[in-house]
Amino acid sequence: MPNILIVDDDINILKLVEIHLSKQGYIVLLAKDGMEALKILQKKQCQLAVVDVMMPYLDGYELTKEIRKKYDIPVIILTAKNQMEDKEQGFQAGTDDYLVKPFEPKELAFRIRALLRRYDKQQDDSVIQIGNTMINKKSYMVQIGDRTIILPLKEFDLLYFLFTNPMQVLSRNHLIEQVWGVEYEGDERTVDVHIKRLRGRFSNLTDDFQIKTVRGVGYLLEARRG
Repeated sequence: MPNILIVDDDINILKLVEIHLSKQGYIVLLAKDGMEALKILQKKQCQLAVVDVMMPYLDGYELTKEIRKKYDIPVIILTAKNQMEDKEQGFQAGTDDYLVKPFEPKELAFRIRALLRRYDKQQDDSVIQIGNTMINKKSYMVQIGDRTIILPLKEFDLLYFLFTNPMQVLSRNHLIEQVWGVEYEGDERTVDVHIKRLRGRFSNLTDDFQIKTVRGVGYLLEARRG
């Protein structure tokens, strides 16, 4: 069953939601603030997060932004506020849904099921396989046979982009734009450093692919045939 992360500084809300969702078969993980939530996400693979807005240390909007940077999971924001500006701020932060307190636990469960179904439909598009190497955009994991490799975020994003564009010559500038964003102010050496790290990690693990240097242009991911 899916792991559902509930983040709220109100212990009564945590217990209420935990009881209701556990009865429906979900594995419920609880956090009392945003910092604790991020620690849980680093250790446990969650399929959805329910996040309260008003929390100490890291509020729900900032936590949602952090989740969006690192994890591809749906987020539902809980709040006592019902103003349009607050809803707008929530969606700008990257939330998928918005539920105003007080709420019926059944309604929360309906919304969770709907979001999990929507994300499940996108699952196939997020998994790319070359030979015995599979890269999963949802879990941010690389699987080679029965071995799982977890990469730093930008290394993963770079490898994923190369996997989605095999046998294509990609310039350093293009890789910067796609992986780091058009507003990135660093130089092209960043790409070279990350490519070197990826080669170091995978050269002795698999021959499913190689990252080739195209002199004066950039890089190409060569996939093994057959």
